[in-house]
Amino acid sequence: MLGWQETIRPSADLRNHYSEISEQCKNSDEAVIITVNGRGDTVSVSYEKYQQMKARIELLEMLSEAEQDVACGRVAPIEETFDHLRSILK
Repeated sequence: MLGWQETIRPSADLRNHYSEISEQCKNSDEAVIITVNGRGDTVSVSYEKYQQMKARIELLEMLSEAEQDVACGRVAPIEETFDHLRSILK
């Protein structure tokens, strides 16, 4: 996670100090790793950060598909593409 800070906390903290962990995620842009028996179990991030991560992943997936299309020769001249789009919109 680009430049993210991470904090590790036991699952008991999630149960006993939820408000503190929630504020930590929101205010410090930090990911909190929750452990069970000393092993990573879940990660908590703010809702805003989750939305940003989700959007970034979706964009990267689209770019990957576009790169595959180019590599496989599935391309068309831009004028042809725009003409096709205009015909659909009419």
